[in-house]
This record gives sequence, structure tokens and C-alpha cells, in this order.
Amino acid sequence: MLNEERAIGTTLDAIRAGAPGAETIVVDGGSTDRSIEIASARGAQTLTAGRGRARQMNAGAAAAHGDALVFVHADTVVPATFASDIASVLEDPNVVGGRFDIELDESSLAWRLLGKLISLRSRMMRSATGDQAIFVRREVFAAMGGFTEIDLCEDVDFARRLKRRGRIACLRSRVVTSARRWRQNGLLRTVLEMWLIKSLFLAGVSPARLSRYYADIR
Repeated sequence: MLNEERAIGTTLDAIRAGAPGAETIVVDGGSTDRSIEIASARGAQTLTAGRGRARQMNAGAAAAHGDALVFVHADTVVPATFASDIASVLEDPNVVGGRFDIELDESSLAWRLLGKLISLRSRMMRSATGDQAIFVRREVFAAMGGFTEIDLCEDVDFARRLKRRGRIACLRSRVVTSARRWRQNGLLRTVLEMWLIKSLFLAGVSPARLSRYYADIR
């Protein structure tokens, strides 16, 4: 996380409600606000790593002890049933990991439709984005070498590699994630920007080059 004092408390409260007593690790990338203080006050183990989600998620995974790893962005709220939902699908040995459906924290029709379209596309492609609370078996994560520590599209890269390992479960229960990028830059513009960046990444354009065009909005 990085400077997420407005969101991290709500995120951790939801995790604690859905999985009381579960190991919760928050990895910080150099916050200058109260993010770490808020996380610590809620009982989370806090670590510091360099900036970049892939690096931070790998650091968190290295410190974790569970058989399943769940990666939740600091501005994403999991459903109350998230832990039992994950446990249920992982009873199938063919399932290597998965993700949740998504909705944005805006109530208008356009935003609700966007969330449904993101979820539908993900289900059809058996893919996942970081906002969808990706989960994975620990042994599979280790065999994959974790997240590739790139500047951008680490989630796209991870989901593509995960799919080769076995079945990805697409859970219909929904996480709620922040629409701040869409609100700031506009819904249509942001959708097109994200689609273009993902397409260029899959076409082989380097994440370092793409990151110049994907501004940090925090």
C-alpha cells in the first residue's frame, strides 16, 4: 500500500469480519500518512518493502504461513463470506486459485454495469485483475515464482501464468473496490486507457514503458 489512510481501516475491518483470527499482513511501500498506524491498530502485521505492488505482494507472501494466499488491495472491501467462499472452491484439487466478481463504490447504473462487464469478461477469459482479490494455493504460488516484479500489469501477467497451472475459480460473491481512477479521469477514458495498456502489455510492450502513461493518482 501507499498512503491509504482513508481506505485501509475499512478494508481490514472487512477482512477481520470475514475471517476472524486469520493472519493479516499489510505491506507498505513508503507511506507518509497514517496508513501503517491504522493497520497496526487493527492487529495487522506490517512490513515495509519498496514501491510497486508486485514487490509488496511477494514480500507479504514470503511472511505468510497459510496454505492459501489472498491478495487484497488497500482500497478493496471483501464480502463477509470471502474466507468460506475460498475454502469451498479450494476443496476441488483442480482449482489452483481464483478471484471474486467486482463492483465499484458508485451506485449509478453506468458504474454498476461497468462492474458487471468487468466480472463477465474475467469469467469468460478465466482471468483476474488485482482489484478482484486474487487468491492462490501457496504451493502453486511458490512454483510460479510469485508475482513478476514489473512496474505495471503484474496482475495480468500472474493470472495468465496461473491459468496454465490449473483451474481458476471465478467466485460470484463480490468485492467492492474504489472507483477513484474512473472518477478522476472519467469512466470512458479510463476504460479505454486500461484496455489499451493491457493490450499493449500482452502484445509485448514493456511495463516500464507503459508505466509512463499510467499516472499514480494517490
